[in-house]
Amino acid sequence: MRNALANHRANLATIATWAMFSRGLAPEFSVAVNKQLGQITGPAVADDSSIRDLTGLLWCSIDNDDSRDLDQLTAIECQARGATRVFVAVADVDALVTRDSAIDEHARLNTTTVYTSARIFPMLPERLSTDLTSLNVNENRLALVNEMAFSGDGILAHSTLYRAMVRNKAQLAYDAVSAWIEGEGELPEAAHGIAGLPAALRMQDELAQKLRVLRRAQGSLEFETFQPKALFQGDRIAEIRQQPQNRARQLIEELMIATNGCTARFLAEQGSASLRRVVRSPERWQRIVEVAHDYGVSLPKQPDSTALEAFLARQHKADPLRFPDLSLVIVKLMGSGEYVVERPHALPIGHFGLAVQDYMHSTAPNRRYPDLITLRLIKAALAGHPPPYSNEELEELASHCTTQEDAAKKVERQLRKSEAALLLHSRIGQKFDAVVTGLSDSGSWVRIFDPPAEGRLKGELPALKVGQLLRVQLVSTSVERGFIDFVLPHQASH
Repeated sequence: MRNALANHRANLATIATWAMFSRGLAPEFSVAVNKQLGQITGPAVADDSSIRDLTGLLWCSIDNDDSRDLDQLTAIECQARGATRVFVAVADVDALVTRDSAIDEHARLNTTTVYTSARIFPMLPERLSTDLTSLNVNENRLALVNEMAFSGDGILAHSTLYRAMVRNKAQLAYDAVSAWIEGEGELPEAAHGIAGLPAALRMQDELAQKLRVLRRAQGSLEFETFQPKALFQGDRIAEIRQQPQNRARQLIEELMIATNGCTARFLAEQGSASLRRVVRSPERWQRIVEVAHDYGVSLPKQPDSTALEAFLARQHKADPLRFPDLSLVIVKLMGSGEYVVERPHALPIGHFGLAVQDYMHSTAPNRRYPDLITLRLIKAALAGHPPPYSNEELEELASHCTTQEDAAKKVERQLRKSEAALLLHSRIGQKFDAVVTGLSDSGSWVRIFDPPAEGRLKGELPALKVGQLLRVQLVSTSVERGFIDFVLPHQASH
């Protein structure tokens, strides 16, 4: 343990690598991948007269502070009577990563980039994902562009998809943009000196908030999930901080949901099957009804996202401290998302949580394989070529992507627990304020607030309820296993 405490980053990277192996994910690139990578001499160039030159638009990226794999850019233009024209550019990864190549095979195996604090396991080699296929600032890059026209009240009038060359004018980060939008911070430095960009960001934010209101009216669920992030000083974890939902994250989320819907409808109109991301109507709705009843709210007997959203909105306002834990309970009861193949003219399953019928993942092909599949389907349709995948191949890929994405999430969750165990190791014996987050036959679970971390509550326990506030005492941690154990303080001496 002494070595673990000396270098948190190295220890966590080792745990992460073994977690990848144990979940059937490949932590390293093969010799064949590196050989193919060595043959790529530069970014993709326009090879088709239909590719438009949109390098003059006020494109910008908004992502995490440390993101280097930039998948999408946004731009906006003002139209008459408050209408807007929005452009979302998605990196044309397929232009350099051809199907069935060694790089594609690795991407297909893992299906996603796995993010842990100590080490990132990229789906594509970093020379591609953070450089040659990333929409980096002041670089011309090939992209697939979704152009959308919205009315003044946020209603989508029409959309069109095409290939284009784009150029990122400013690489921005969520927290800084959000602070500026809400009047709590200065305009981000990267946006200084770019005429028209501040007004464009305000316009994008206003449209996103309109889209958000419209989706919530349809029953889109408002969650605030538990997303702790470890922050390092050198090679040691200094703190763990909860990542807040904010206006800039909402801005990108709304424009990406709109883009994903347009993409799904485009493929359906072309008569092409597509890979959709769905959350089915909850099978455990009755249990959700019981949870709401504990809060004094009656929900309909049949799944109703609008009624559920009203309940969640009420609780968020009434008890913001415990809302993330209620969110987590509802998310678990709804069941996880999955990839399915949707054929043209079939009844759409839809995405219960987002309150949209047409939803897919299409905006992050550097870090998600389903998005790369979708990119290839769209490019084939635009060129008038037959689909690059048969329906049977898509069915197999849908199942595989669901399995591997679940495995990746388990790796990330395991590492978050190990991070917290490392940070808390020196604080055994201390008492913390906590909230009960889970009760089952396998155990009782609590979340402490500072630092934000989850652990197991052991010993003889009184009757507890999810959401109940407690005082707990830390008794043990296991970094390798990601275990954090608490007891009620009066039991610590037993």
